[in-house]
Amino acid sequence: MPKWKYSVIGLDPDKTAVASGRDLRISPKATREICQAIQHMKLYEARNYLQDVIDMKRPVVYKRHKKKQAHRRGIQGFYAGRYPVKAASEIIKVLDSVEANAMFKGLDLERLKIIHAAAQKARKIRGYIPRAFGRASPKSNLLCHVELIVEEVE
Repeated sequence: MPKWKYSVIGLDPDKTAVASGRDLRISPKATREICQAIQHMKLYEARNYLQDVIDMKRPVVYKRHKKKQAHRRGIQGFYAGRYPVKAASEIIKVLDSVEANAMFKGLDLERLKIIHAAAQKARKIRGYIPRAFGRASPKSNLLCHVELIVEEVE
C-alpha cells in the first residue's frame, strides 16, 4: 500500500482536520472547478452548495475549463458553468469524512472553514473499444485524488 501525503505542510494539528479521497472515478476537470468553488467556505455552506449542484439548482462556475461551455443563470462575473453531479456527490463523501475526523478531534463543527481543497489527476485505467474490421480504439478512464483540510476559526 502506498503512503499518501498531503500537499500542505505545517498545519496546527489542534485546530485542523484533514481527509482525502484517493483514486475516485470522477472527472479531474470538474473536480478542480468544484474545489475552487468550495474553498474558503464554511463546512455546512459547502455541503448545501454541493447539494444544490446535485439537485441542479446552482451551477458550478467553470473558470479554467470553459471553452464551448453553456451560459448559466445566476453566475456573477463569469458565464460558463455546469452541474457535475457525480463529482459533487463524491466530494460530499469526502466532506463527511473530514467532518467525522474533526468531530473525533473535538473541534466545533459550526466553526469549521475549508482552508485547502485540491484535486489532482490520478492514474489512468486503460481499456479498448472494439471497432469495425477488427480494429480497436483506446479508451482511458481518468481517476482523481481529492484532499480537503478544514480549520476551526473564531
